[in-house]
Amino acid sequence: MKQSNAIHAQIRRDIEARIMSGDLSPGTRIPYEHQLMASYGCSRMTVNRALRALIEAGLLESRRRAGTFVSHPRIHRAALEIPDIRDEIAGQGEAYRLDLDRREVRAATEEDRRLLQIEGGEVLALECRHHAGGRAYALERRLINLAAVPEAADIDFAVEPPGSWLLAHVPWTEAEHRITAFNAGAKELVALGISAGAACMALERWTWRGAERITYARQVFPGDRYALVAHFCP
Repeated sequence: MKQSNAIHAQIRRDIEARIMSGDLSPGTRIPYEHQLMASYGCSRMTVNRALRALIEAGLLESRRRAGTFVSHPRIHRAALEIPDIRDEIAGQGEAYRLDLDRREVRAATEEDRRLLQIEGGEVLALECRHHAGGRAYALERRLINLAAVPEAADIDFAVEPPGSWLLAHVPWTEAEHRITAFNAGAKELVALGISAGAACMALERWTWRGAERITYARQVFPGDRYALVAHFCP
């Protein structure tokens, strides 16, 4: 059973990776079940379980008598994309640095379950600071649902920013942003090097794959160092 579970997870990761890389573009038929069975040396049940999970996540669609195809993404007009902070800083010509202040794998707490909208299981909790040109750029708190992204438990997020890694390796189908403003407290004063009471902007983000929650993140920016800009046409 454990071997079957490992193969099922590997098939799913491999197909996700091919979708992320563009090797499998929307509308492309993936290999037939018997071809995947031969490639991975597993049963039809194991292959079917992996494909069913990808269909439920919205990454694949099954067409009767035709096969299984990469789904076409839903069309949304979004006020915000999901940014990569490291790329943002590099794009401004600044040197980027990451400080990982906390990393913990734990059973989901009541607050974790509420924020990720999960019933339980393990999460990876991270707290880090992003720096641009020697100054604090953002304070980040992140929860990753390890049931959805088990491989995240083995990544060294002291080197790879969690947002950058997730964008590069974990497909998502939907995201939600929440933006608020507040005055800095003691934590922001120390972490961001700003004065008490200074204006801050908090950007909260949830991403999920089908009905499966992937991550929750809260990023806090000093109000005088960050602006949200959306350029769009009718």
